[in-house]
Amino acid sequence: MIKDQIIKALSKTFGGQDFTLLTPKQDSFGDFAINIKQLQSIDPKINIKSVIDQLKKIDLFSSVEETREFINFWLSNKILLENLNQISKGDNIIKSSAGKGKKIIVEYSSPNIAKPFTIGHLRSTVIGDAIANLLEAVGYKVFRDNHVGDWGTQFGKQICALKKWGDETTIEKSDKPVKLLVDLYVKFHQEAEENPKLDGEAREWFRKLETGDSEARRIWERCVDWSWIEFDKIYKTLGVIFTENKGRGYEESYFEDKMKPVIDEIEQKKLLKENEGAKLVYFDKDEYPPLMILKKDDSTLYSTRDLATDKFRLEKYGPDIVIINEVGTEQSLYFQQLFKVEEMLGWFKKGQRIHIKHGMYRFKDQKMSTRSGNVIWLEDVLGEAEKRAAKISESQGRDVAKQVGIGAIKWNDLKKTSSQDVVFNWDDLLNMKGNSGPYLQYTYARTQSVISKALIKPKIDSCDFKLRKEEQMLIKELVRFQEIIELAATQYAPNVLCNYLYSLAKQFNLFYEKLPILKADEKTLHLRLAITIATGKILKRGLNILGIDAPNTI
Repeated sequence: MIKDQIIKALSKTFGGQDFTLLTPKQDSFGDFAINIKQLQSIDPKINIKSVIDQLKKIDLFSSVEETREFINFWLSNKILLENLNQISKGDNIIKSSAGKGKKIIVEYSSPNIAKPFTIGHLRSTVIGDAIANLLEAVGYKVFRDNHVGDWGTQFGKQICALKKWGDETTIEKSDKPVKLLVDLYVKFHQEAEENPKLDGEAREWFRKLETGDSEARRIWERCVDWSWIEFDKIYKTLGVIFTENKGRGYEESYFEDKMKPVIDEIEQKKLLKENEGAKLVYFDKDEYPPLMILKKDDSTLYSTRDLATDKFRLEKYGPDIVIINEVGTEQSLYFQQLFKVEEMLGWFKKGQRIHIKHGMYRFKDQKMSTRSGNVIWLEDVLGEAEKRAAKISESQGRDVAKQVGIGAIKWNDLKKTSSQDVVFNWDDLLNMKGNSGPYLQYTYARTQSVISKALIKPKIDSCDFKLRKEEQMLIKELVRFQEIIELAATQYAPNVLCNYLYSLAKQFNLFYEKLPILKADEKTLHLRLAITIATGKILKRGLNILGIDAPNTI
C-alpha cells in the first residue's frame, strides 16, 4: 500500500518514529500530509525547513510544501507508475494484514421462522454480508452466523392460529407456504383484539413447546421446514452464505438445552434478582433498565437465548473472539444491556461485542409490521428488480438481468450510511442510473470491452511517462484502494467502499471520454491500457466485496 511506503520512508528519515499520515480533502493540499505539531512533539526544536529539504530527497514525492500547520506531499509519477504496474499485473491487489491471526463472528440476516422475508430483512442480510467480506479481505478469520428466530412466544401464537384456522395439507402443497403462515399470524392478532383470551392460549402453546409436548413440537418443526424453502431460495438469489452449522447458522432453538447452565451461572454470581415472579439482572446506578432473563412462568426470552448463544461462542471459538451483531437500530438499548451483562459475568471485555446498527425500511407515513400485514415481500422486490434490469440488458439474457437487478438493490442499500432509516420507494430502491449498481457494472464492462479489443499485454516498466491530468488523477485514485478497504473494514462501513468505487468509476469514464486508448500511439497505449486493466480489477474486486457481481457485458 502506497501509504505504508510513505510512512516507512518518513520513519526511516526521522529515526524510527511512527507517523500519522493524513489524506487532505482538497487536491490543492497534496496527496498526503503530516501535522507539524506531531513533528514538534518528537523534537520541539525541529527545523521545519530542514525537514522539508530532507523529504524532497525521497523519490516518492514530486513536491513537498509547508501549508500552515501541515507539511503536504505530492506523489511522484515514478511511484504512481510503479504502483499502477503492480495493480495491473498482480492478482492479489489487497495485501493487508490488519486482521491477521484474529477471529471474528459476524451475525447477520436472522429472519424469523414462519414470518415473511421482507424488504426489512434485506438491510441486515446485505450489510452483514459486505462487512464479513471486508473483514476477510483484510485478513480476519470470519465466521458467518445466521441466528434465525425459531423460538419464543410468537410460536405459541403461530401454533394456536394453525390449530384453530389452518390447514396443514394446503400449506404443504403451496409453493409459498410462508405466506399462508403469515396470513394465520395476522388473523391471530386480529382475533386477539376481540378475544384477549387467545393470548393466554398462545402462551400455553409456547409453554408446551418448551416442555417438549409432541404436538407442539411437530407443528413447530413443520413451520421451520416450510420457512427454509423460502430462505434457501432467497439466499441463493442474493448469493449470501453462512459458514456455521452446515450453512444455516445456529438458530435460537439450538440453544434450548444450553440456557439452564447460563441461568445457573448468573444465579451463582448473584446477579439474578426476582421481581413479581420474574427474574432479572439489575445494573449498578441504574445505568440501564433491568434485563429480564426469565418470565414469571419460567419461560425464556431473547435475552436468555442470546446469553446462551454467546457463552457457546466463547467456549467454541476462544476468549479472544470478537462478535458482531448486525441488527436494527431499535435494538440498541437491548444490546447495551446484553453486552453489560456479559461483561459483568466476566465473559467479554469492552470491544469484543459490537452492535452494527442499521436503520429501518418504513413507509412514508408508518412503520412496516408483519403483525398488521403491511410489509413488502423481498421475493417481490427481487422479481421486480429483474424485470427492470432486463430492459437495460435485453441482449445479454436472464442471468445478466439478475446480476444487474440484484446489483441495483444491494448498491442502493449499501451506499447509504447504515444507521439511516430508509423510506420505501420502488424507484429509489431499484435505481439503475447515476450512483447505482448498474452504473458500476457498466463501467466494469466498459473496461473489459477495451481490454478485449487491445490484443496486447501492456508494459510500463519505464517510468519516463509524462502523465496527463486525467491519467494522473485516475492512477492516484487506483492506488488508494487498499487504504479504502482497510478504512471500510475498520469502521464496518460498506458505504465507504461504495463512495470510493463510484468516484473511481466517474474518473475512469471521464478518462475514457477525454483520452483515446486504443487509438493512442504505442507507448501511450501501453500506459492507458494498464490503467484500464487496473481499473477493471479494482472495480470487480470492490463490487465482489460488496456482494455484487461484475458481468463482462451489459
